[in-house]
Amino acid sequence: MKIIVISILAGIVFALFSAMRYMVTDKGKGNRTVKALSLRIGVSVVLFATLIVLIKLGYIQPNPNPIYQ
Repeated sequence: MKIIVISILAGIVFALFSAMRYMVTDKGKGNRTVKALSLRIGVSVVLFATLIVLIKLGYIQPNPNPIYQ
């Protein structure tokens, strides 16, 4: 499960840096930046939903909050 989460996080970081590169090279004359940032948002939503499903199914367990123990 850790490999899946880490690979999705790597995809999010890759989309963020590709958007930055497109923003610098296109200088506002293209829509590749918007597409890359939209991809990043979509992948982030998928990661969040995947984490919620994995927690509900019991595959992963969130860390307990030490304040309330």
